[in-house]
Amino acid sequence: MAPAPSCVLGFAPHSGWAAVVMLGGTPAAPRVLARERLALTEEGLDGSKQPYHALEALPLPEARRQLERYEASASRLALTALQPLLQRANASGLRLKAGGILDSSGRSGATLEATLASHALIHTADGNHFRAALARACEAQGLAVARVVQRELPARASVALKSTPQQLARAVAGLGTGLGAPWGADQKSAALLAWMLLASGD
Repeated sequence: MAPAPSCVLGFAPHSGWAAVVMLGGTPAAPRVLARERLALTEEGLDGSKQPYHALEALPLPEARRQLERYEASASRLALTALQPLLQRANASGLRLKAGGILDSSGRSGATLEATLASHALIHTADGNHFRAALARACEAQGLAVARVVQRELPARASVALKSTPQQLARAVAGLGTGLGAPWGADQKSAALLAWMLLASGD
């Protein structure tokens, strides 16, 4: 029996939420199967949108305990948010094979103490908190995970898809034709990352 056709996810994370695009078809003719906004924070958990900012003034032991609560919440919400996308893929007879996550080029702190001592590191850590939650959710569902620094995406996609960045930008803009809003920078970047993954081998 031939394997089911594949589809992939591309995520553009932000503090507390992520844009996601599910892409199927072929590398020569990709098509958008879904486009969603995923909520990654829960009401009632104060500080969960910018967790490291919320930890900044706490004593280190308390900060560690609170960070564990934030991580558990974000991971749970990311996993829950994946379920409808998995169901949509299965209902279409597709195998969801991978999730790509747009990454930051910011420097990460070596320890929690070092991170909380630097406002610049706190900003990067807030974003990485949600990237890590999405990665854990994808891995829990057996998906391959690729993290690609956003500023490197056009060049890497150009090599993988054998087209110029300008050609790819026009093609990705065209993928949103007929979908309506939003099809902005987040969706386009997520779609380009997904297209690159679609072209990669199983």
